[in-house]
Amino acid sequence: MATAFKQKFGDLLLQTGQITKEQLEEALAEQKRSKERLGAVLVKKGYITEQRLIETLEFQLGIPHVILSKRRIDPDVLALVPENIAKKYRVFPVEKQGKRLVLAVLDPTDVYALDELRLMLNQEIQPVIVTEEDLNQAFSYYYGITGSVQEVFKDLDVQIEEEEVEDQGPGDLEAMVEDAPIVRLVNLIITQAVKERASDIHLEPTERELVIRYRVDGRLRKVMTSPKNTQAAIISRIKIISGMNIAEKRLPQDGRIQMRVDGIPIDLRVSCIPIVFGEKVVMRILFKNNVLAKMESLGFLPDTLERFRSIYKQPHGIILVTGPTGSGKSTTLSSVLNELNSPEVNIMTVEDPVEYQIPGINQVQVNAKAGLTFAMALRSFLRQDPDIIMVGEIRDGETAQIATQAALTGHLVLSTLHTNDAPSSITRLIDMKIEPFLVASTVIGILAQRLVRGVCPDCKKAYTLTPDDIYYDIVTQNLPDCPPEKLVFYKGAGCRRCNGKGYSKRLAIHEVLLVNQEMRSLISKNVPAGEIKEMAIKNGMRTLFQDGLIKALEGKTTLEEIVRVAYVNE
Repeated sequence: MATAFKQKFGDLLLQTGQITKEQLEEALAEQKRSKERLGAVLVKKGYITEQRLIETLEFQLGIPHVILSKRRIDPDVLALVPENIAKKYRVFPVEKQGKRLVLAVLDPTDVYALDELRLMLNQEIQPVIVTEEDLNQAFSYYYGITGSVQEVFKDLDVQIEEEEVEDQGPGDLEAMVEDAPIVRLVNLIITQAVKERASDIHLEPTERELVIRYRVDGRLRKVMTSPKNTQAAIISRIKIISGMNIAEKRLPQDGRIQMRVDGIPIDLRVSCIPIVFGEKVVMRILFKNNVLAKMESLGFLPDTLERFRSIYKQPHGIILVTGPTGSGKSTTLSSVLNELNSPEVNIMTVEDPVEYQIPGINQVQVNAKAGLTFAMALRSFLRQDPDIIMVGEIRDGETAQIATQAALTGHLVLSTLHTNDAPSSITRLIDMKIEPFLVASTVIGILAQRLVRGVCPDCKKAYTLTPDDIYYDIVTQNLPDCPPEKLVFYKGAGCRRCNGKGYSKRLAIHEVLLVNQEMRSLISKNVPAGEIKEMAIKNGMRTLFQDGLIKALEGKTTLEEIVRVAYVNE
């Protein structure tokens, strides 16, 4: 009988010309073998899109389509369907309409499953159609890691006190943390972070519990807590799989984990440091299958990209990309190198770590334990007949000196610095004992960038800035040519897709400093960064704040976010 309903579902698609008879027969045979939904098989085989599938069902059966990401689900309604039932039957509660429970389902033709749910939940059910992606996002948002962790905790019987750990030998502790529940819990923490596209995982011991936080879109968010008596086992498990010494608890350690999550290769850089209540662990997540972006897709305003291109198309000199950790410097530099890459040039890089593997470019990874530092690699590069050199970061005077010598001898050198803006990079190099006249003759341009949160496209609303607004004066000072009626900005009202925050994803803001003859004269005199900035603005540099304001006016981010990240009260 179930097959008959599946056949009916297939017939709907056949009758409306969405699929052919041969495609339906092939999909039914595959569905019988795999036990998947017929619709899922048809979509997987590319015979029909999920959107067209839903439109057909909606029209032919009169069952509406719901977008869960645009709804806020009442906790009382959510409680009507236990998580294990929702995930088993692939359904999600939407709302209560009188005595009926509106239930989002993937396959509204599966009447047997709906009958089982009616009996199980003791509810009259009104089905609505949902896409698989939307359903998965709802599971992640409303159940997420917490629900899965509770399942793990049921099997977890870890009674380890901190004092007991001190007495355990490495072999005993290693045996304890190989327990299946601890292994599953650590795997769950990592896999959920990858699914949420987190950049970092923080495990922070407190007096009474272990707090786990994810950094998503540049902001930390608490996702769960674990009982204090699981702390030692969890931290030790991470130290073991990242190659650290679990017996050493008094000194900071670094490690690395390579793994696959849902087929995605990832690299975790692990840092462990002792704090008051135990050992704090931070794991930086690097996605090894990151697709190298074209320069046009990195969020540059057209004239800013043109200014930046004019720098890196030059044959020699030093180009710096500056900004804090996690501001996208490596992504920008890798995209530049990819654009410069050709069979006619020898490009060599030294990085820590190599985030993007680029065919045709010779990439070296720093290995501090073996003595392979930025400076050592850079010194060796000069004997490798390079045309273009990229140094992941200028961290010390020695690296800065060698980079300067490389630029003086006809090489194009690209690198990064950690400074607040482009002009202050000049003074940073001078602070590293590089003579001002050498800085003036080698540095040809500097790009400063930051990442800001983008406004959520699903819930953003426009408003016009008025003189009563606290930001009115600083906006008009930085955009003097913009008429007051054109000062239209956007805010996110908050929806399920953006976790009620009003923000979604991130974008870059930039400032490009070109070193011309006037600028070289100032740098040689070792003037303060403020004077260099004034000259750069006079020569056409748009500041980070001004670049951000333009992107806020374009509806890409919010005024508040730009003020938070880029405004400096001078």
